[in-house]
Amino acid sequence: MKHLIVQGDLLRSAQILSRLQSRHKIDPPHIMILTGFPCCVDEKPPMETDGLASIAIARACLQLGYEVTLLTEECNAPIFYAAIKSSNQEEFLLLSKITLSFCPSMSNPNEVWLTNNYAIMKSATATADLIISCERAGPAEDGNCYTMRGINMTEKGLIFPLHRIPQYAKDINIPYIAIGDGGNELGMGKVIDKIYEHIPDGKKIGCVTPADHLIAASVSNWGAYALIAATAIVRFYDCHSTLGGFTMDDKKEWIDTVLSSEEEETQLLHRCVKAGCRDGVSGKKEATVDGMPLETSMKCLREIRLAAIGSEE
Repeated sequence: MKHLIVQGDLLRSAQILSRLQSRHKIDPPHIMILTGFPCCVDEKPPMETDGLASIAIARACLQLGYEVTLLTEECNAPIFYAAIKSSNQEEFLLLSKITLSFCPSMSNPNEVWLTNNYAIMKSATATADLIISCERAGPAEDGNCYTMRGINMTEKGLIFPLHRIPQYAKDINIPYIAIGDGGNELGMGKVIDKIYEHIPDGKKIGCVTPADHLIAASVSNWGAYALIAATAIVRFYDCHSTLGGFTMDDKKEWIDTVLSSEEEETQLLHRCVKAGCRDGVSGKKEATVDGMPLETSMKCLREIRLAAIGSEE
């Protein structure tokens, strides 16, 4: 994984996300989040548990005062409906503010269908101020999206061409941040030469679409937690450089407001597994991520939180 890390991109991403301004002036900034990796291709729904931290990103964006739209395929809809249905009333009210947008199946699309949907995506992109992808399948050199095992998800009709959104965004100077872990995620094209060199079967599966800023992590969910924590730190110090002094309790309270708790993430994962989400490595409906127990991810979240609380400007 160390070969795919772009030095400085986490900080640059956090600065962009924290300081985002609306291009449309009168509205709050609007963030589009692209996610969904349907690698469990023979299952319904086919989505894996890594990438669920896209909800944590959306939640953080709401706490920062932004509007959020999350886009994925309709085959993943049961997972995301479950994700936002927290049993905690306050958390449910917050998550219900996320706009969920589900894209249609790509089974046997004709030219008219594609043209119409490309136009819709292009128009939707123009409403955004920032694009973020988290564990989103991205096209390889041949235009298809592959699992780490080399299974073609595109030919199975599981992939909508959301990779066009970063392309449309680039044309109108909307920044694009990507989070990935294996080289086949959208945005990883920024380090495609490294993917070809260091990732098994990288020439076949490596995504060629580049992000402006890339956060590579051992698990994409962990990269999402890091982005949220870093963003919270930037916003905190920006505010207090103007307002004056603060206590460590002030800082902890703010980070805990923006960064999901272990309890929230644990409950979310269990809701999604109950709705059919599977571990992308084992293929089982279990509360694990990339073959690792839940506690491994919660330990990472815990360490990121402690690092953020103890950080200095």
